[in-house]
Amino acid sequence: MKRLSILGSTGSVGRNVLRVVDQFPERFSVAGLAAGRNVGLLAEQVMRFGPDVAVMLDEGLAGQLKETVIGAGNVEILHGLDGYRAAAAMGSADIVVSAMVGSAGLLPTMAAIEAGKPIALANKESLVMAGEIVMGTAQKKGVSIIPVDSEHSAIFQCLAGQRRQDLKHIILTASGGPFLGKSAEDLDAITPETALCHPTWKMGPKITIDSATLMNKGLEVIEAKWLFDVPLELIQVVIHPESVIHSMVVYQDGSVMAQLGLPDMRVPIAYALSHPERLPLGLPQPDFVDIGSLTFREPNLERFPCLALALEACRIGMTMPAVLSAANEVAVDAFLNYRIGLRRIGEVVQQVMSKHKPVTSPSLSDILGAAAWARRTVEEAV
Repeated sequence: MKRLSILGSTGSVGRNVLRVVDQFPERFSVAGLAAGRNVGLLAEQVMRFGPDVAVMLDEGLAGQLKETVIGAGNVEILHGLDGYRAAAAMGSADIVVSAMVGSAGLLPTMAAIEAGKPIALANKESLVMAGEIVMGTAQKKGVSIIPVDSEHSAIFQCLAGQRRQDLKHIILTASGGPFLGKSAEDLDAITPETALCHPTWKMGPKITIDSATLMNKGLEVIEAKWLFDVPLELIQVVIHPESVIHSMVVYQDGSVMAQLGLPDMRVPIAYALSHPERLPLGLPQPDFVDIGSLTFREPNLERFPCLALALEACRIGMTMPAVLSAANEVAVDAFLNYRIGLRRIGEVVQQVMSKHKPVTSPSLSDILGAAAWARRTVEEAV
C-alpha cells in the first residue's frame, strides 16, 4: 500500500490521480491533499479519501474547509506555503505527486525532495525554473523523479532498459492545439472559450492555453533537458495532431522507440505511481485501422512564437527560463480574463525577456526573485 500526498489535488491532474486511487484502493491511499482555492471540491475529497492533512492556500478558506469537514476524522487543516511544505514532507507519505500548476509548485517540490520523498512530477515549471537545482538536490538526496506529463512519461518508458550512450536524440510530439491551421488574423479573433476547447486532451485552463500557443511544448523541451540530462540540440519537436504517439526516442543505429496510446492522463499517472509495474486500467488501446494514418509536421515558429521564445530561454539559461515561465503565467491569466488577446501572450513574454539581465549561476533566491520581477513587469505591460 502506497500512501500519496497530492499537491494540487483539485486540478485536472490531481483529480485523475484520485481516480486511479479510487480504482485501486488495495494499492493506494491518501496521506495528504493540497489545493488552491476550490474549497468545495477539496472538502469532498477529504470526506471521500480521509487524508491526515489537507491544505488550502488561503487561511480564510482553510477555516471554511475546517467547518465543512467536521466529523471527517482527525484531518489536520493547514494553509499557505508552510502548509504545502508540510504536506510535501509529511512522514506518512510514501510518494508525493507534484501536480500544482505554475511556479507555485517549485518550493513544495523542493521540500518533498529535501525530505527524501519520491516524486511523481506533473509540475513542469519546477524544472523549467530551477532544473539544475532540482535535479542536483534529487541526486544528492537519492530521490527518484518519475514524470507524469504524457510526453515525458513516454520518453521515460522508451529509455527503460536501454544504454544511454546509444541515445541519438529525443522527439517530443505536440498535438498543435486547436488553432494549428489558423491564420494570424484568425488568431486575433480567438476568445478564451474557443481556446479552452482542446481537440484531444482534457486539461486545466492554463495548460490548455499553453497548448494553444505551443508554449506548453517549449516548457516541455526545457523540462526534458533537465529530466533526461540531454542538451537542447538533441530535442526535436514534431506536430502530431492525432496525439497517439506521445513521444519517441531515436537511437544511434537508426531505431526509433515510441510510446503510443489514446490520450488519457490516467495512463502516465498510474505508471508513475506503480513503476515498474503496469496497472490494469481497463482503458482501450488505439484502433489503428479506424485511425487510418498518423501525421507529422514541423512546428511553425513564426505562427506560434511562444515555442521559439521557450527555445531561446533554454539556450540562454540562467534565470531566463524562470522569467519566461512567470511572464507566461501572468499573460495567460490576462488572456483568460479578457485583458489581452491570444497573440499578445507571446508579445508580452518577448518584451519581458528582452528587458531581463540573466543572473549567472543563480541560487533559488535569484530564480524566485527573477520570476517575481517578471510577474510585476507583465502586470505593468497589460
